[in-house]
Amino acid sequence: MRNLLSILTVVAAIIGLWYAACIPMNMHEATQQAQRAGTEVTPATASERLQLGGIALAVKNPTLWPGSFGQDRPRLPSPDQVMTELWNTTGAMALSGRAMSKRSLVFHGWITLSATLLGFAFGTGLGIILAVGIVHSRAMDMSVMPWAIASQTIPILALAPMIIVVLNSIGLQGLIPKAIISAYLSFFPVVVGMVKGLRAPGMMQLDLMRTYNATQGQTLWKLRLPASMPYLFASLKIGISASLIGAIVGELPTGAIRGLGARMLTGSYYGQTIQIWSALFAAAILAAILVGTIGLIQRRTLKRMGMQP
Repeated sequence: MRNLLSILTVVAAIIGLWYAACIPMNMHEATQQAQRAGTEVTPATASERLQLGGIALAVKNPTLWPGSFGQDRPRLPSPDQVMTELWNTTGAMALSGRAMSKRSLVFHGWITLSATLLGFAFGTGLGIILAVGIVHSRAMDMSVMPWAIASQTIPILALAPMIIVVLNSIGLQGLIPKAIISAYLSFFPVVVGMVKGLRAPGMMQLDLMRTYNATQGQTLWKLRLPASMPYLFASLKIGISASLIGAIVGELPTGAIRGLGARMLTGSYYGQTIQIWSALFAAAILAAILVGTIGLIQRRTLKRMGMQP
């Protein structure tokens, strides 16, 4: 009960700050609309108002604060506008049988989710294979690991268009390029986590396996892999989030018309900030579901292995 109260308090504080931020952000448009309606505004001319910041303008026109909420194209939409848009493009469409309409965030979310899961599978498999090689080969440890680290210093916004163009030139379009970008972002956390996990067993445990005359493969399956499970699941939570980001970023430079990234891009083209924010919230909800799913699998797996009560 105390945890729930703490969560609700934080959520209420965030919503309150969000509403407060809407006032200075949308004040210029609110004063403009009020002046058109014949209401007295301070300063009286548009040029003078443009020279003022949103906070100063809000201080001079406190009676116009309600006009900052509910605008058609606000700089910062209010929470109720975002939630209404989110419901109208998800739950309302699902209830009316139009969940897979091109205007539905369920449809766009599924497109992004498909690339996310495929890229996550690629990235996780590659990360585990590299981690096993790094742990068992000093040459790979000295050569592959630095390159894996260096690869993450390249901004994904610069790399994504190059990947899209190169793959498009050989006929690969749609899901695969986005999945590769997702895999690029998700493999690194898995590599680092698995290397740490595979090296978790102590010298006494490894000496015991040598005493049993165990091979490297037996040591890997019987000792190193079980010991790496907590590290692996922690890495997977990071990797699935990074994979979702990669799928969204992969939709931006392609001019895509499907997916959450495309939804955000379309909203930016037409100044539909409410659409952008609803797509952002849909992405955040999708990420929370994916991370929560991995957390559930983690608890059940570790419990069966006797590593968690």
